[in-house]
Amino acid sequence: MSDFLAANNPCGQNLLQLVATGNAIIAELLRLADFIPPLFKVINIRDAGKYADIIFDFSYFSKQEYYDDLINGRADLQDVDDEFRENNLTLLTRFYQAFESVHKYGIEFNRYIEDLTNGTYLQQTVENVIANEAGKQLMTEAVYLFGVMLIILDLKYDGAARERMIVAYFRYSGKRNALDSNIDEVGKLLARNDGFSLQPYKRPLGYPENYFRRIGFREDVIGIIIGRLRSDDIYNQKKAYTELEHQTAAYATQAAMLYVLLYFYPDVLHNKQAIMREIVDKHFADNWVINLYMGMTVNLIDAWEPYKAAKAALNNTLDLQAVKSRCQMIHDKIGKLNKQVEQYLIEGVLIEEYVLKNISTLLKFMKECNICLRWIILHTSELPIGADINKRCKQMLQLVINESQYNPSEVFKLLLNTAQFEFNLKEIVSLLLTEKHDRWIANRKEAVERLIELADVFSGTMPLTRVEKNDNLQTWFRTMAKRIESLDFEDWTSAGRQTNQIMTALDEVQQFHELDTNMQVKQFLNDNKRLLSTMILLNNVQESTISIMDLVADLSYAWIIIDSFTGVMQEGIKRSPSLVTKLRATFLKLSSALDLPLVRINQVGSNDLMVVSHYYSGELVAYVRKVLQIIPETMFSMLASIVYLQTNILRELPLRAEKDKLREYAQLDERYQVAKLTHDISIFTESMLMMKTTLVGIIKLDPKRVLEDGIRKELVKQVATALHNGLTFNPRAKIV
Repeated sequence: MSDFLAANNPCGQNLLQLVATGNAIIAELLRLADFIPPLFKVINIRDAGKYADIIFDFSYFSKQEYYDDLINGRADLQDVDDEFRENNLTLLTRFYQAFESVHKYGIEFNRYIEDLTNGTYLQQTVENVIANEAGKQLMTEAVYLFGVMLIILDLKYDGAARERMIVAYFRYSGKRNALDSNIDEVGKLLARNDGFSLQPYKRPLGYPENYFRRIGFREDVIGIIIGRLRSDDIYNQKKAYTELEHQTAAYATQAAMLYVLLYFYPDVLHNKQAIMREIVDKHFADNWVINLYMGMTVNLIDAWEPYKAAKAALNNTLDLQAVKSRCQMIHDKIGKLNKQVEQYLIEGVLIEEYVLKNISTLLKFMKECNICLRWIILHTSELPIGADINKRCKQMLQLVINESQYNPSEVFKLLLNTAQFEFNLKEIVSLLLTEKHDRWIANRKEAVERLIELADVFSGTMPLTRVEKNDNLQTWFRTMAKRIESLDFEDWTSAGRQTNQIMTALDEVQQFHELDTNMQVKQFLNDNKRLLSTMILLNNVQESTISIMDLVADLSYAWIIIDSFTGVMQEGIKRSPSLVTKLRATFLKLSSALDLPLVRINQVGSNDLMVVSHYYSGELVAYVRKVLQIIPETMFSMLASIVYLQTNILRELPLRAEKDKLREYAQLDERYQVAKLTHDISIFTESMLMMKTTLVGIIKLDPKRVLEDGIRKELVKQVATALHNGLTFNPRAKIV
């Protein structure tokens, strides 16, 4: 098969475009979820007040004429209806377009599978596509993203609200009789699930598989994809996680996809015990809380409760002794890793030379930190909706918290230090990669020059003491110099092998010819070996090193959970304002989560790139501002203390005072307190400005601007509070 993603391969390009569109649709659904008009979300429509008689769910379609006549027959309802349409039609149109996009996405995928089956794409079949490396990734993502859309719609958009918005759009948009309208199909897909509700949470039998079945994806195709996920590492992440105990971390991405795909093929969940056991052993051997998409978590204990085969397979993971052992190991690791990472962060430890010699060790340490963080953050996070009323979920959460002796401050400390460690390491590795060629060439040139100088030493013409003329050594060193000069940077495998051979030869000649007796010759040889060793080490730093670091450092699973650490962050800033500089690395680590939804959009060159980037970047910037708002708040609190001291405590110094009362008037302790508070305010400001301008996604975050905005916000709050508390009005007073 030719390159699946080649520009001239419509089969690959169409699938890539579909997946890119899927990521854009999810971003739009998440963005709009915060703007659902409250009137559509009321549980009882009577709570909608005067709008209650003009807002309908899908029951409207069965009595359309009756409801239309009812509104048209009353002038007051017509006025309310017109007002509601004018205020909400633009927003309703955007909501409906998002809903329609979900339906269209599902139809497009079905059409793509049909085209593959019918031979529309020459020499391409479903089996061929799934056998291709890029093809199996995209096919999996295509189904997975649709499942995520449906889950988001149910979690973020109440079923009744969806129906009411679709009906309102239908009534107001003027598309009642449009031939190209597919509102019926959209309605069937997004109709509320009978028996399912979020408040109070109720999950009917057959949910969500019956919901997923509405679009009609072919089970045989889903089965083939699931089979590929069972057997393959579709994203080749094992290259980054080579250790056996890191297997579930390597498969974390496809584990989330597999979780979603199984709902399109529920027979496996219900009845295929052997398959489920294999899936759990490979993907969920030591974890039961997974990151579904951009921080949305799923607790498998609750999610798989209704499925016999899935529940039985998961019981092995939930063995109490195994869980306790895992928790104890995580607890021990957090303490150990925190101490070790602090050592790496000491100034002067993580330098280029050290990184070159220990890159493998450093990468392994980085993996340990991130795997430990991922497990403890996910498994101690707040239970997702549904799981929060599941007794076994609550018991397991409490067990993990108790057995791991969970301390949010220690976990956050590890996260903070790990982010800073990764930032420092990545800077050094990036610099090494940038300068790699020039430094390698420079080292080769210097090594050649030194060997030629050494050859000249044994020619008897150089004024080095106690070095006798030796034609054999002179010739040998010149030969070695030519060998080094012939090393090719591009053919680094061969160059590395030859460099090792040359170093061995230098060791041997130093030993057999007793060159150690002359310190200057020995120094020349040692310098040469150091240069050659550096060349080998430089060759070991590859572009793939950065890729592995990006892969391992992924923090997308904490996109939502990170908010639970906001209090810890703010308390840390209050205690030590310089913490802000470390937080910068943490925010940058979190911004790497943006790669997940953007990679396919960028790959296809879609116009959605900027829109989606701006949404996720905006969300992260808003969170950064929320965390850093503690600085203006603390500053104003300190200012209030200063004002209080100056107003109520410090006494005015009289024009004349008796000498023995000067100390009393000086009020040294109080003035020291004022000076200390003033100094602390300056420290907060300085620490904030030390954060440096940071690119968060595609938005440039200027700390000076953040500080100014924060001060303005807090000032408005303080003034509003003062006016609210200080101004009182007598409602009975007569207005003159």
